[in-house]
Amino acid sequence: MKSRPFPLALPVVAALLLAGCGGMNVWPFGEKAVERSRTPANAIEYRCAGGKGFYLRMADGAAWVILPERQFRLDPVAGSAGRYGNGRATLTVGTDTTLADPPAINYSECKAVAAAG
Repeated sequence: MKSRPFPLALPVVAALLLAGCGGMNVWPFGEKAVERSRTPANAIEYRCAGGKGFYLRMADGAAWVILPERQFRLDPVAGSAGRYGNGRATLTVGTDTTLADPPAINYSECKAVAAAG
């Protein structure tokens, strides 16, 4: 029985022809991709010393710290205005905002970033 080379070459030829169509846009729902905001809803971005940063959302009297890999809630510390904690992590909000969650997180000199409008 003799094998035919044409059926085996067909997928290779098709792949080469389709690779040449890379500049063609066949997506029917518009041409430009819209960049989504990376800021979580109702959150304020803080930038800290050393190029570090986080997002902060205040809700129901608690502070929600939003990091790229996780988020967690911090409740108000009694008798300390602007201080929040959960027994391990602490956040102090003020002119020099700090966030600590030992051993990995020790952010200092954090400033709120003005929202682009």
